[in-house]
Amino acid sequence: MGWQVRAIRGATTVEDNTVEAIKKAVTELLDELDRKNRLCPDQLISVTFSVTRDLDAVFPAAIARQRKGWDHVPLLDVQQMHVEGALSHCIRFLIHAYLPVEHHVSHPYLRGARKLRPDLNPDLQEGLS
Repeated sequence: MGWQVRAIRGATTVEDNTVEAIKKAVTELLDELDRKNRLCPDQLISVTFSVTRDLDAVFPAAIARQRKGWDHVPLLDVQQMHVEGALSHCIRFLIHAYLPVEHHVSHPYLRGARKLRPDLNPDLQEGLS
């Protein structure tokens, strides 16, 4: 079985710019990442979180660092480039990980961020045709 470096993307949205709302959303997003990809923290090379400029109550990386085994994963928070009319209150991640070649990567997009990737959410594709 061969291994390779793979990238995993994901995103979610929050209703409010509060520590509690952001913690709930980040935890939900990372739980879904784990559920769909069954990653071991030792496989993680690095994780970059980006947030829209309307979120500044807490760093998503600080929340992720509390997860079992994530305390030694290099984590970084950045502000997402602002584009007028883009999705607000959004948290995204880009993860680089060592995965088996045959591993199917699942990119979790939750809540309002589901519309960022309608190709990964078949129930949203009906309105595209």
